[in-house]
Amino acid sequence: MQASTLGHFMRESSPWTYAIVNLCHVLGIATLFGSLVVLDLRLMGVWRRTPLATITDVAAPVAAFGFSLAVFTGVGLFATKATEYVGNPFLYVKFPAIGLGLINVLALSRLPAWRERATRELSRGERFQLAFAGGLSLACWLTAITAGRLIAYW
Repeated sequence: MQASTLGHFMRESSPWTYAIVNLCHVLGIATLFGSLVVLDLRLMGVWRRTPLATITDVAAPVAAFGFSLAVFTGVGLFATKATEYVGNPFLYVKFPAIGLGLINVLALSRLPAWRERATRELSRGERFQLAFAGGLSLACWLTAITAGRLIAYW
């Protein structure tokens, strides 16, 4: 990947290329995590007076955009020094945390409570399922962000 056209472009096009891609990566992560904090805290029972559907209808697409931006720019950052990053132990924490976070999103989207959040009052058990998914989401994304930041210090 480092020898790819993208890798060469990231290293050789301009001194500003890496900086701009890195800035966009940080903005993608901030957008993803900022929206997920609000969504996950609501799933965990904070702001109960605000309907869950009101928050999810706004936060979920913003999180998806932030994730897409982070992935797109992350590929460019990785291609810059892929051979160095392969030996970095924090990379092996970051990617599984992201994978588990995505599996959690998939599992959450299949829960009846998630699908019916705007149509009826949820049972206590359903609210617990959503709270568990929200807590797991926060743990996954905090782990991924922390490991990603620690990659730079290895």
